[in-house]
Amino acid sequence: MKAVVLGAAAGGGFPQWNCRCRVCTLAWSGDPRAPWRTQSSLAVTLDDETWVVLNASPDLGSQIRATPALWPRQARHSPIGTIILSSAEIDHVAGLLSVRERQPFDLIALAPVLAAIDGNPMLRPVPARRVTAIASEPVALAGGLMAELFSVPGKAPLYLEGANLQLESEAGETAGIRIGGGGRSLVYIPGCAVLSDRVRAEAGRADVVFFDGTLFTDDEMVRSGVGEKTGRRMGHMPITGPGDSLSWLAGLPAARKIYIHLNNTNPALIEGSPERLMIEAAGVDVAYDGMEVRL
Repeated sequence: MKAVVLGAAAGGGFPQWNCRCRVCTLAWSGDPRAPWRTQSSLAVTLDDETWVVLNASPDLGSQIRATPALWPRQARHSPIGTIILSSAEIDHVAGLLSVRERQPFDLIALAPVLAAIDGNPMLRPVPARRVTAIASEPVALAGGLMAELFSVPGKAPLYLEGANLQLESEAGETAGIRIGGGGRSLVYIPGCAVLSDRVRAEAGRADVVFFDGTLFTDDEMVRSGVGEKTGRRMGHMPITGPGDSLSWLAGLPAARKIYIHLNNTNPALIEGSPERLMIEAAGVDVAYDGMEVRL
């Protein structure tokens, strides 16, 4: 099995189009320590012929163009047989508008996510066969892979937030995705508000774990002067600080542990930074666009 990181950044990409925070300034200046990243997405294959894409980021069109394995091979063709969604957040579904040109594929998600998709008239023309996944039940995919979606503590998408917002809901608005094949498995969890028993169990039995690395510290955006929300308010646990993910991730038995979905303010995006070195010293990697992982 092979996984290719199509995009490693959180919503807005890196650098974010309207941001001059300390980290984005390095990227805008062309500093080689801060290479640009598109918005989070992963492509997985077992046979190098049929691919599964995890989350359809707004950058999906450019991500496909940057990945020769995903190019068409006939007059009308795509190696992408399946797209699986972990949530209905804009940065996870807007890319569906880039794959609406009458090319069939399977679109898999938990019921609340598909309901949000079907409730949006702009996304109804997407020519996908909707498949409602049941939490923790396997789904066979084209190309010999198996998928399993499991509920992860999180919240409803920003555009669906209501008066009774739950930040750690496990009703299916946020999911982790397990992909298995060839006797190996990876878990992709780009958003996680808090570690639940299910998250711990799923990550604990995976060979590779891609995990939510949105913010290095919970109040990072506030201290950077570019936002008013903490990471937890956005449904993301921090890498460090109280209730961190790094100490847990470092102790997992997986052969590879990789942070993905990094916000543009996250200093771990800077190669050689103290924050990056702390992560690497714990045996954890930071994803970048084009990163390839073989299982």
